[in-house]
Amino acid sequence: MDKDFPFSRPKGVEPPAEYKELRSKCPVAPGRLFDGSKIWLISRHKELKEVLQDGRFSKVRTLPGFPELSPGGKAAAQSGNAATFVDMDPPEHTKYRGMVWPYLTPEAVEQLRPSIQAKADKLVDAMIARGGPLDLNEAFSMPLPFRVIYDFIGIPEADFAYLSANVAVRSSGSSNAKDAAAAADDLVKYMDNLVAEKERNPTGKDLISELVTKQLRPGHMTREQLVQTAFLMLVAGNATVATQINLGVISLLQHPDQLAAMKADPARLVPAATEEICRFHTGSSYALRRLAVADVQVDGQLVKKGEGIIALNQSANRDESVFPDPDRFDIHRQSNPQQVGFGYGTHVCVAEWLARAEIQVAIGTLFRRLPNLRLAVPESQIQYSDPARDVGLAALPVTW
Repeated sequence: MDKDFPFSRPKGVEPPAEYKELRSKCPVAPGRLFDGSKIWLISRHKELKEVLQDGRFSKVRTLPGFPELSPGGKAAAQSGNAATFVDMDPPEHTKYRGMVWPYLTPEAVEQLRPSIQAKADKLVDAMIARGGPLDLNEAFSMPLPFRVIYDFIGIPEADFAYLSANVAVRSSGSSNAKDAAAAADDLVKYMDNLVAEKERNPTGKDLISELVTKQLRPGHMTREQLVQTAFLMLVAGNATVATQINLGVISLLQHPDQLAAMKADPARLVPAATEEICRFHTGSSYALRRLAVADVQVDGQLVKKGEGIIALNQSANRDESVFPDPDRFDIHRQSNPQQVGFGYGTHVCVAEWLARAEIQVAIGTLFRRLPNLRLAVPESQIQYSDPARDVGLAALPVTW
């Protein structure tokens, strides 16, 4: 019998219990979405990697039958706006992703690290000046990735507060569909105006100025594509990074021996802790959706042309065959390069190295500068997101 999807987390940050059952009994399982459409749920690490590298599964959301999780998702897919590279297949995907990738390579991100560090230190300075207790999400975890991406895109500092408010409405699970759509429209209009300004005066090495000069003016991309690319970079992943910072702080506080080890050897264990945070708290667990454009056999199961799949990276990151004792948080793991929190294959998150650097700087800075950082309320009072949505929290009260 088809299972209704998405499943719900039993509590807190625990993944849905169904994932473990599917991995052991039916790694390619039939499911059913809100509109009654049939999908296939890919729950194991091995099969997830297979389907995400298989060109017979498309990322184009406008194709009939592409799996969407909500009416709002369906409406967004059919909005008529120019697609960004994340919703394209090769060779178009390769072309347009390649325009952004040079600014997000591991080497390029290392050049950004001093700026990320300066932003983190400035936020901690403000926390110290204000004093605890305070909401870490509001004071640090959310502002850091957004300030990084604002500078990266080329947004004037005077507009930070306005944009942050709109992005929050668009991304919030508590916003109604009308308010979220209006916020998204406002953000697109803002980006349209910003691109127009950069066309008149490309001001430097920010992403929009670079794309205006190197891609738009030579005719390699349209103006609408540039606007949509800038919008994508603004809204995709930054709130997820903030959540990973928050959840990483909680997990490290729950494991004081590991936290002590990380403080004693930050050069080695801050990156290791970051990988474990991204495995244990898979930040974006419903994004790996595809549509079969041909009949495909996956683990002996026929996925027919026109049927959707969802590759469950949160489940794959708890796959017992890859990660021993997978439900244990352990920053000393050796197999974490295989974690798939950023996806896998052609569409692996283009900003994965930027996200890693932000989380590394965040947790390294917080525990170095605030060595007595701790929760300001009992852990039982932490409010987590809707159990059927990605793991998140509205606030994280801390003191030090």
